[in-house]
Amino acid sequence: MPFITNKKAKVQVDIFYEDYGNGQPVILIHGWPLSQKTWEQQVWKLVDEGFRCISYDRRGFGTSSSPWEDYDYTTLTSDLHALIEELDLTNVILVGFSMGGGEVVRYFTNYGSDRIAKAVLISSIIPLVKKKEDNPNGVPENDLNGIIDALEKDRVHFLKNKFHKGFYNYENNKDRVSAAQLDYDFTVASWASPRATIQTALSWMHTDFRPELQNVTVPTLIVHGDADGTVPIETSSKQAASGIIDNRFEVIKGAPHGLHITHATELNKILISFLKK
Repeated sequence: MPFITNKKAKVQVDIFYEDYGNGQPVILIHGWPLSQKTWEQQVWKLVDEGFRCISYDRRGFGTSSSPWEDYDYTTLTSDLHALIEELDLTNVILVGFSMGGGEVVRYFTNYGSDRIAKAVLISSIIPLVKKKEDNPNGVPENDLNGIIDALEKDRVHFLKNKFHKGFYNYENNKDRVSAAQLDYDFTVASWASPRATIQTALSWMHTDFRPELQNVTVPTLIVHGDADGTVPIETSSKQAASGIIDNRFEVIKGAPHGLHITHATELNKILISFLKK
């Protein structure tokens, strides 16, 4: 099994990754609380279209190491940078889904764009989830605290009975996502580190990326569903599109947060078009 070791982290961690295909490298960064397996519907398409597709498990998730501490975005992004350096990648396209958008933006802040050609934000939490006076469309802090409380009291119940159905707007998309997919997601998410699940949630809930949007200096694709109830488009991608100078903003009508599954055909078409342009 392929791993890279982030030797520069406070505590060395091993990051599991999969690497398929040839051509320009595309790195897929998964959302919370899943793993690189979330990209099943995109990996085959990218490889078929001639790209080298690399997906990895964030620390604390999938098969990667699960340290007790260090789940802030700077540390998470150092794992991404270690992967890029270890594989000696250049002309990279970074693709972040949901929470993964944070690593994309923080990468430009901490490491610049020398190795990066393009960026993609899909259903991204960027730039700020939490409601504030200057972010009135954000999620109220009481609601965010409720998620942490639910994770601490009965994490698997929260994941199975609340989170994943909302992730796909399941009641409205039964023709697009199967009950088996919900079971699969639950299996992946339930095996993640409980500590990592909570600590990374605190990171995506409270990190304000608004000052960092100007650091994204490469062509960037932003894709969001207008029916996303998990990460509302008003407080995320619409703001990101206003702050990232060189961007293409695509809204998929009726798509929920998990549009990489429910609207995989539409997303893949948009994604491939941007990557090849």
